[in-house]
Amino acid sequence: MGLETRVKPISYLKAHSAEVIRELAEGAAPLVITQNGEAKVVIQDVTSYAETQELLALLKLLAMARDDMSTGRVQPLEGLKDRIRARATR
Repeated sequence: MGLETRVKPISYLKAHSAEVIRELAEGAAPLVITQNGEAKVVIQDVTSYAETQELLALLKLLAMARDDMSTGRVQPLEGLKDRIRARATR
């Protein structure tokens, strides 16, 4: 179910806020709220928001790793223990 099926005007949110919050807490898809016919905000439950933020952080780490690999900023795993010990004794 895409977001296009979960679009409501702000007047709906004002009139049905308790119901919207309950639905979101029960796992409903995020809700797009419009104002004057324009999409303005997306509402989702806190658990889904936290999961989304964690996923974005992991994707950012993967993108950084991909960039490191493409620019050659990587070292082989072999000898890692020795490199760590050498840094610790500096």
